[in-house]
Amino acid sequence: MIGGDAGPIDAGRYGDVESERSVPTAIGRGALHHCPACGKGSLYRAYLKVADVCPACGEELFHHRADDAPPYLTILVMGHLILAAVVGIDLAYGWPLWLHALVWLPVTVVACLAFLPSAKGALIGLQWALRMHGFGTPDATDDSPPALSPMPH
Repeated sequence: MIGGDAGPIDAGRYGDVESERSVPTAIGRGALHHCPACGKGSLYRAYLKVADVCPACGEELFHHRADDAPPYLTILVMGHLILAAVVGIDLAYGWPLWLHALVWLPVTVVACLAFLPSAKGALIGLQWALRMHGFGTPDATDDSPPALSPMPH
């Protein structure tokens, strides 16, 4: 709660500069596909399409800049998990290569497609908690790059 002449103001308007933003909470909410601000609204309006605003609290979510980080994180995590499973199964049962290919290719595709929205949501939650890319102050909403000054001759 933030106090003032008009009485206490609910710090629930998560865009306020003064409100605290917990990084672990925001990452967890994003990973569960919920709004990093309130944890109630849906983060996505489609598979990987982030909603422009949270339907529950109205927090603007279009500021995110996930780019290539979620696929990279997905490859890193799923690669380690699936490689460990492949090696474990091979050592325990000695499957032939055709059986490995038959099993692990679809498992890899499904696991990666299932994990990717959580990786993207966690990254968006991190960006929101750290007030990156316009998720903070009202004057930081301009996502355009700074103007470059001409080079002297």
